[in-house]
Amino acid sequence: MSYIKELHISHKYLCTECYGNHVDTARAKHLKDNNLRMTCHTCGEILAKQRRHTIAPLNKSNYICITDMAMLKQLNPKRTT
Repeated sequence: MSYIKELHISHKYLCTECYGNHVDTARAKHLKDNNLRMTCHTCGEILAKQRRHTIAPLNKSNYICITDMAMLKQLNPKRTT
């Protein structure tokens, strides 16, 4: 019985981008809980840098996350062209 307990190895996730690195267990838990892609730290950084967004304040209201530049241009009421 003790022999079986000694052979128990925790499950390690592989990165879904490079398939070469293991994902840290704390990172894997966070990614799995939030339904995100299972990536190692370096691949996650590369994917994060590919996404572009900005936070813009709305007139007398709250803030909005903008991912499309055309939407940002439509929010400006003084824009003439």
